[in-house]
Amino acid sequence: MIKINLLPVKTSKKKETAIQQLIVAGAVLVVLAVAVASLYMVKRSQVATARRDITAANAKINELKAKLGKLEEIKKLKEEVKKKLDVLIQLRKNKTGPAQRLVVLSDLTPEQLWLTSYVESNQDVKISGVAYTEDLIAHFMKALESSRNFMAVELLLSEQTEAGGAKLKKFDLTLKLRPDTGQPPAVTPAAGK
Repeated sequence: MIKINLLPVKTSKKKETAIQQLIVAGAVLVVLAVAVASLYMVKRSQVATARRDITAANAKINELKAKLGKLEEIKKLKEEVKKKLDVLIQLRKNKTGPAQRLVVLSDLTPEQLWLTSYVESNQDVKISGVAYTEDLIAHFMKALESSRNFMAVELLLSEQTEAGGAKLKKFDLTLKLRPDTGQPPAVTPAAGK
């Protein structure tokens, strides 16, 4: 019988399998390290992209805030312009008010007739004055009645008075303002002007 010593062969096989196992473990570790590094790089890239997006979004927000501030300024300017336009419209309305009526009254007043008082109260007007003759007073009343500004002209008082050695006729009239028609007033010049 032949005896073979197999003991050293077993240890060499064990060494060989241990080396193979170490190589496989090392390879697995390398593959695992590459996979982890790849995932790390991908995540790092995603974080960098997200940061760039956040920075871009913040820049856009700041830009929109600036535009919103400009929009608020424009709204304030618009309100100021609207207020100024309202004032202008009111001034235009008032232009046809008392000042315009006084211009018309001046144009309607004949020579040798002088007004001493003009009082407006809502739609009622009271005019006082003096004239050389009653005909001048009558002509003045007809001119007032035919104007677009006045109506319902009534003579309250007509009496003779003396001023500076001349005999004059003192008069008081009441009349009403015509409602505003939006048209420019027609003026009929007084006779003798």
